[in-house]
Amino acid sequence: MNDTLTNEPLTKDTAGNDAVDQILGQWARVRPDVDCSAMGVAGRISRASRLLEKGIKEYFAGHDLEPWEFDVLATLFRSNPDHRLCMSDLATAAMVSSAALTNRVDRLVARGLVHREVSPSNRRMVLITLTDEGRAVVDALLEGHVANEDRLLSGLTGEDRAQLSGLLCKLLTSLGDVGSC
Repeated sequence: MNDTLTNEPLTKDTAGNDAVDQILGQWARVRPDVDCSAMGVAGRISRASRLLEKGIKEYFAGHDLEPWEFDVLATLFRSNPDHRLCMSDLATAAMVSSAALTNRVDRLVARGLVHREVSPSNRRMVLITLTDEGRAVVDALLEGHVANEDRLLSGLTGEDRAQLSGLLCKLLTSLGDVGSC
């Protein structure tokens, strides 16, 4: 195997446990004066995110659904007994902009998974409600989705997962995410 930046064969000093170790080894060789340990953490989080997203996308594709569609449906499902939220609350809960959510809701309305209506008490407020079909989709896919995520994380023990979850929560909070650990 070759070092992708220099096309030199990987040695014990440049070969690591994962691709990020290889990158860090390359930086250590060309710039030993720079501590790149933060790059290791950020790089691994980024790579893990992409690989997890790929596994989640593949699961939902097998059910003719996009991950974002399930996310919006699940957000409505778990939000309250009416399975209804106003657009601004749904955008906040789904962590997307209002413009992106409008497009997503349009697509979900067209599929018959959500219903959109003007609030009877405030005509400036738009309410999004999960339809019976939308509830059925969430019910049918939730256990499989959780099992898929469990499979994707199978390389970690329960203790590893708890520790990683706590550390990621601490990181997210330090970056300005809402809530506390």
